[in-house]
Amino acid sequence: MTVWFVTHAEPVVDPAAPIESWGLSPVGRARAGAWRAPASRVVTSTERKAVETAELVAGGRPVEQDPTLGEIDRSATGYLPFEEFDAVVDAFFARPSESVRGWERAVDAQERIVTAVRSHAAAGDVVLVSHGAVGALLLASLSGGPISRAAEQPGMGSVLTLDSVSWRATSGWQRLPLPT
Repeated sequence: MTVWFVTHAEPVVDPAAPIESWGLSPVGRARAGAWRAPASRVVTSTERKAVETAELVAGGRPVEQDPTLGEIDRSATGYLPFEEFDAVVDAFFARPSESVRGWERAVDAQERIVTAVRSHAAAGDVVLVSHGAVGALLLASLSGGPISRAAEQPGMGSVLTLDSVSWRATSGWQRLPLPT
């Protein structure tokens, strides 16, 4: 079974709003709208930026929502300025068995995303719209390698293809194109 694992496109960052309520920016909407889901089934995280990405890539087809496709739980800190956020992400990947600043542990998030991907893939080809950090954890599982930031997407709005039967990636991360 083929799975296209898509990360949400660029959101509007609003430090005053809950992260899960951020919608897509104009660039994010353009990027997501320029790619069409190759499978008829599209399932997304429940976060607004992921739902909006899924609706655009689905091109009018129904979209299912699944909270287990969500990003790492970082509600303990909420929004962090970029430099601080980046340092915490470094620690999250460097110490996967620890909760860094109250965030979900990387090993737990990896188990959650792998279980969700396997479950959805069992029903056939599927496009899953999710988030970058859990995508990196998924790619580490697919490669059999350690949890590492080296598996991160090249930018928001990227896609990774995998074969769920052999449990291996069939492509590396690729950015969704911007319309020409």
